[in-house]
Amino acid sequence: MLRAGGTRFSREAAQRPILIFEEVYKAYGHGAPVLRGTTLTIERGEFVFVTGPSGSGKSTLLRLLYRAETVDDGRILFLGRDVARLRGNAIPFLRRNIGIVFQDFKLVSSWSAFENVAVVLEVLGLPQRLIRARVGEALERVGLAGRSDDRSSVLSGGEQQRVAIARAIVGEPALILADEPTGNLDPQLAIDILGLFEEIHDSGTTVLFATHDRTLLEVRPRRVVILDDGKAIDIPQGIAGDEYDNRLPL
Repeated sequence: MLRAGGTRFSREAAQRPILIFEEVYKAYGHGAPVLRGTTLTIERGEFVFVTGPSGSGKSTLLRLLYRAETVDDGRILFLGRDVARLRGNAIPFLRRNIGIVFQDFKLVSSWSAFENVAVVLEVLGLPQRLIRARVGEALERVGLAGRSDDRSSVLSGGEQQRVAIARAIVGEPALILADEPTGNLDPQLAIDILGLFEEIHDSGTTVLFATHDRTLLEVRPRRVVILDDGKAIDIPQGIAGDEYDNRLPL
């Protein structure tokens, strides 16, 4: 079994869907719920787009999963465990099994590309020899093998996002969450970055990719989940006809 503090993630759980949202509700303050009875299942090894207009709850859905927010009602099961009910000492373990890529990169500008990626492994106390090898491999996977010593502040937006992706994958997580990762990039760079996520997926990692960019949905047809009025509408084969067009982002 995998263990985090007093929490166990069983081998049996590894055979279940990697992620299940069961009737999840979330509101902020006294406003209307952003998510209202959202139900969704993600199987291990899937690549799923989550889309919908701004304010539809895409980021909220992801933030609930890695416990940046907590649910008001319902359950989120990750590797068979209810995320909302994990003890505090199990949350770091949860996050080590999830790689997160943000729209605004969230890199330390004064650090090198290597340092921004290595921090994930340093907090785990891995030996420096292993850190150097794994960070080098991660940067090579995203096409930045020759930029490891460059500060993130001198990298282009596309290169910074590649560093952020390397940071997300260096710990070999079971699940990658991408929260509008191409939102600050031009269209061709956005397609290139999406290609990196597809390569990661091809290696066996589950990917949940939140975007409002309809072009990406059309260029790379995948399973699509539309958030609409707080509900998740599943389109297993991708964009499937005019009945969904008015719910997709423009």
